[in-house]
Amino acid sequence: MSYKSILVHVDSSDTVTERVAVAARLAAGQDAHLIGAAATGVLSEYYRSSAMMYAGMVPQDQIDELTRSAEQALDRFEAQARAADVRHERRISDDTAQDGLLLQARYADLVVLSQSEPGEEGLLLGPGLAAYLALYGGRPVLVVPYAGTYPHIDRHALVAWDGSRAATRAVTDALPLLRRSARVTLVVFDPKRQYGVHGAEPGADIALFLARHGVKVEVLQQPKPESMNVGEALLSLSADLGADLLVMGAYGHLRWREMVLGGVTRTLLESMTLPVLMSH
Repeated sequence: MSYKSILVHVDSSDTVTERVAVAARLAAGQDAHLIGAAATGVLSEYYRSSAMMYAGMVPQDQIDELTRSAEQALDRFEAQARAADVRHERRISDDTAQDGLLLQARYADLVVLSQSEPGEEGLLLGPGLAAYLALYGGRPVLVVPYAGTYPHIDRHALVAWDGSRAATRAVTDALPLLRRSARVTLVVFDPKRQYGVHGAEPGADIALFLARHGVKVEVLQQPKPESMNVGEALLSLSADLGADLLVMGAYGHLRWREMVLGGVTRTLLESMTLPVLMSH
């Protein structure tokens, strides 16, 4: 099992270079096809203008500028992909990034995004873009922190295991990465507090599942520090272990005009210090 189609979000932000670099290295290691997807946002500008001006039109020069910016971002993506010597293609849509990526994710094995920078708040900003794709894209999402460089995500992976459906999906979706990782630690926090979830030996069954897929895994059972929530505890443990990848289930749902995320998901998306693979 390996990733054969990797989709990466391409835009003109400062975080795109590292995001594409991580995606390109993954594509090279997996012998995968790399797809760079950019969105102009023209349709959202059209609808916004129509709502404000009652059938008003978006000026052509504004459309041209939005398209030019997206095309230039794709040019830079292609230069990086060529330098990494990976098979690649570019795609552009007039949707928002959310809608365009949601559609394209259906035809990829993995989606690579960046963590939003501080101050980018809102329904589909803030942690929203990564969370929305993780929850509704139907594919695993690899989120790269907005700061730092990440030349390796194959030395030590930390897997957060709570026996849930989302965690099960995350473990399965991460198999191509976990099999290539030199070391994998599966952590179970406070297993005795989850009655009837883990079996006689917490973590043993999922560790056996991973071992049968060729993953070198060790199980760590430990109490969660009282002063931390689970998300903070995972980040602290990642730092202590020197992990370069965190694998976890994504939790959340949509309410009217509001995205409601689980506490662990929100903490990781806001405070991550290493790449995080999320699945729902």
